[in-house]
Amino acid sequence: MTTETTTTAATPATAAAVAASGEERAAGLRVEVRADGGWAAVCRLSDLVPGRGVAALLPDGRQIAVFRDRAGRTYAVGNRDPFTGAYVLSRGLLGSTAGRAFVASPLLKQRFDLATGRCLDDDAVSVPVYAVRTR
Repeated sequence: MTTETTTTAATPATAAAVAASGEERAAGLRVEVRADGGWAAVCRLSDLVPGRGVAALLPDGRQIAVFRDRAGRTYAVGNRDPFTGAYVLSRGLLGSTAGRAFVASPLLKQRFDLATGRCLDDDAVSVPVYAVRTR
């Protein structure tokens, strides 16, 4: 989705109004995840705090972790930490290395690439990745 914002005057009042209208649009957008051949709504975009994650259940019972990075991109990966078996990746810390966004498990700190699911610390391990869109 492409959103354009145009301002004609550089006053604090107009800047605040533009920011508020952008927030209102974001509040109405839903984050959807592709699962089982369809799209499942998991939360509102405004529910995602940049740099933090949330856990969500897909209709089939799978648990996912949904993230919004500070640039506004959204990601979804399986919430289960493959090293411990705990469903905690949604509580992990977001970061980036070599331009790639990752989540670090809050337990043992292994890092998982948010685009591919590959563990950056052990090539033999990965987590599922889900396509995400906002509408």
